[in-house]
Amino acid sequence: MNEYPRNVKDLLIEAKDASELMVDLAYTAVFFDDEAIAEEVLRLEKRMNEYVHKMRILSMLAARSVDDAEEMAGVLQVTSAIERIGDSAEDVARVVLRDLGIPAELLADLSQAEEVVSRMRVREGSAMEGYTVRELALPTRTGMRLIAIRRGLDWTYGPGGDEVIVANDVLFAQGPPEGVNLLQELAGAPLKEAKPAAPAGGLTKLDRAVDLIVEMKNLSEVAVGLAYAALLFREKNVAAEVGVLEDRMDGMRYELEKWVLLSAKETEDPQRLLGLLHLATASENICDAAKEMAVIIEEDVQLHPVLAAALSQTDEVIIRATVRPGSEMMGNTLGRLSLETETGMYVLAVRRGERWIYRPKADFMLLENDVLLASGPEEGGAALFQLCGEGEEADS
Repeated sequence: MNEYPRNVKDLLIEAKDASELMVDLAYTAVFFDDEAIAEEVLRLEKRMNEYVHKMRILSMLAARSVDDAEEMAGVLQVTSAIERIGDSAEDVARVVLRDLGIPAELLADLSQAEEVVSRMRVREGSAMEGYTVRELALPTRTGMRLIAIRRGLDWTYGPGGDEVIVANDVLFAQGPPEGVNLLQELAGAPLKEAKPAAPAGGLTKLDRAVDLIVEMKNLSEVAVGLAYAALLFREKNVAAEVGVLEDRMDGMRYELEKWVLLSAKETEDPQRLLGLLHLATASENICDAAKEMAVIIEEDVQLHPVLAAALSQTDEVIIRATVRPGSEMMGNTLGRLSLETETGMYVLAVRRGERWIYRPKADFMLLENDVLLASGPEEGGAALFQLCGEGEEADS
């Protein structure tokens, strides 16, 4: 019988990490049409439901006064949102298990998303063989994080730091496109060739639908990161940006349905378009869950300290760092800095003065006193603080 954490903080950490792993694995299952990975998402969902159930019980037991109850209400609202993210990941996995059909055009577009999934086999004598996941520090060396390992017929999902990589392991990793070949090289695997640019000409109706799905996936992931950041740092402006994204997502959903219906007339097997609609619903639900968390900050709900403690100790941490004068970051663009492959951190937003810029692009130049919100592995946070020219704990 599995043992589960016995306090709210540890349960929150486990539930958040499980929901994020579920989303990663669900899209991995779609990308590789892999039922084994999709089944693991369903197993994780059952485990996460147990975390959520225990959290609700402990939260009610912890409320001994009206003030306690108000603080724990915020925890329960976050719990509900995390559960909704996990349920959405399950919906994505069921696209594979129910064979709803995924157009080949979508798989091609997913390979160009902000975060891509890659699969590779570790060769004998490679730089990875015999080292633990922790020793390899892949997020800070390549920007890629391991989400699963297949060894023969056995699977390890969300491998821990003590997991040793051996020859012929098949690795599933997620991260920025530019990190794929860095990881391929470490594994001794052949480098991936860049995909040719799409041919000139007008986009088909299906192309438009597929582009919208990829954008909805990207936006939903950013919305969740911003929501966690708003909770951790109590930033109302960041919480408001989540609401903007949620409104934008609603509009994209309607537009997607239009293009799917129009493209059905030109498709030999319209049933294969069902998967697109299910993926759109899942992305929209993830964004709605992010909004559910952000509302807590917008409405000034009193937060229990356990929430900030949990958010700062999960597998992927969120940090706030300020660009100091003379630092390596100052005057450099995000593209030149290659933060995702150099530190493993993804910049969610930048505050310049009173304005927040979310999802800054590669040509965005950082200036003195810009404040960055970024998510990634704990060790990547230390590297990002150093690049900003401030101590590791300066603004956390």
